[in-house]
Amino acid sequence: MNFEGSLRRIVIVRWLITFVIVLLFWCLAIHGVSILPTACTSAGTHRTYTTNFPLTENPISEGGKWTNGQTVGLDWANVRTRSGFAFGTESGTARTAPQKYDDSTALATGIWGPSQTAQATVRTVNQNDKTYEEVELRLRSTLSAQRATGYEILFRCCKTAKAYCQIVRWNGPLGSFTYLNTAEGSQYGVGNGDMVKATIVGNVITAYINGLQVLQATDNTYTNGNPGIGFYVEGASGVDGDYGFTRFTATDK
Repeated sequence: MNFEGSLRRIVIVRWLITFVIVLLFWCLAIHGVSILPTACTSAGTHRTYTTNFPLTENPISEGGKWTNGQTVGLDWANVRTRSGFAFGTESGTARTAPQKYDDSTALATGIWGPSQTAQATVRTVNQNDKTYEEVELRLRSTLSAQRATGYEILFRCCKTAKAYCQIVRWNGPLGSFTYLNTAEGSQYGVGNGDMVKATIVGNVITAYINGLQVLQATDNTYTNGNPGIGFYVEGASGVDGDYGFTRFTATDK
């Protein structure tokens, strides 16, 4: 048996195998391909949800993309939609605390990262200072039976000196909430076609109207949850269709 020839062939085969492996890794590297597990490579992905509310639904679902204040939370009201418009379902009159704080609430489903942005386009008609109509954005929020938590950023639908913007923390039970910051005046209210936005990064919550920062607050209570929308009315009944959102987008990172 020719041991020297066999040994030479073994060395050559091993060298070829090593060369192929090195060449493979080199090709993967220059083409930006990762061979790490998916759990590692997906850490930097972002979640986005955008809707023009095209369906007629009560409550809003859009194929299971939303949970609602009454359907899931029991003590709050649902959000409904029709023909490109999302709005509330509260009665608006003859109520006292805490029942009157049953804001119409809907949260986007799924798992969302802690840094969140929510923005929406406002539709509002028949404004007056005697009726309190608020459009709301939600961040890091949760809903379960008789419990609602998270951050609410709200804007009154009027452009007079009675207008306001507020950042509020919901503490769980119906009617339990904490004002984190408030600003009053015509520049803090919204009119038809205005775009409202709210962000949370770390413990900083910021409110915007048409791209301009109008209010900010800090709070360390909630570190996760979901974005969403909400509506509140006081002082009149049958006016839910006078105000709401025509478009909504939420993103995270």
